[in-house]
Amino acid sequence: MNSSPLKLERDLVFLDTETTGTDLSTDRIVEIALVRYKPDGQRVEYRTLVNPEMPIPEESRRVHGISDQDVAGAPTFVDLAPTLLQRLHDADLGGYNILRFDLPLLRNEFQRARIEWAPEGARVLDAQVIFHKMEPRDLSAAYRKFVGRELEGAHGALADTIASAEVLFGQLLHYAELPRDVAGLDAMFNLRDTRFVDSGRKFRWRDGEVCVNFGNHRGRLLREMVEQEPGYLDWILNKDFPPEVKKLVRDALRGTYPEAPAAAASATGSGAGSSAGSSNAAADAP
Repeated sequence: MNSSPLKLERDLVFLDTETTGTDLSTDRIVEIALVRYKPDGQRVEYRTLVNPEMPIPEESRRVHGISDQDVAGAPTFVDLAPTLLQRLHDADLGGYNILRFDLPLLRNEFQRARIEWAPEGARVLDAQVIFHKMEPRDLSAAYRKFVGRELEGAHGALADTIASAEVLFGQLLHYAELPRDVAGLDAMFNLRDTRFVDSGRKFRWRDGEVCVNFGNHRGRLLREMVEQEPGYLDWILNKDFPPEVKKLVRDALRGTYPEAPAAAASATGSGAGSSAGSSNAAADAP
């Protein structure tokens, strides 16, 4: 890195993870790579698969290409934790979208391994943050790029609404590979995660049954909760949960359960995550 315009005062470790999804609280790492740059120009690369101890969803496998079979014989994060600590020690950190994704995810993985990882004094270089600050990505910037003129009346509801439509039409002209129909665009960019019952991910599907996905009862079937813990469900109804969650609970208490989508009904395992499978897949998420 001695030909780089970046002057290093101490080691700088760039990192990236591939994961079972993008839910920081429940998803797990399936691959991690670290590249350590030293002030003298040396570069040390490290990469390993990680057994996440949970199934890798099909949506995530399509993103990074890593399957359950690939990680079956790989070490778990607990096995790798001492090595990773050593390789991250006494270094600044760099990557793309690591502030919002990789670093919080790593911290959670270390906590599961009963290790408190807080890189004291580490400075962080997130290329995504720099990119977004140097090249604004708001509606005015998009209008300038795809429509070719300045947006007048920005932050007025009508002006912004019309501008949004003009930006989308401009994108269709700019990107020849985009579908030219609403259904095609919706299918390409709005991936729906069929593993969750509700939009807030408080409940998920497990073998075609509704399963609790939060709190002390995480992992228990809703049908089981109705029989054994109805008081907990009454608590949900009396707290500030979304209407769709309360409806789900209320229906269950009355003996009515939703029918699982085909994809969820055929899924097995107890993992919970989200539809994208890597930090890069979620890199430009708002």
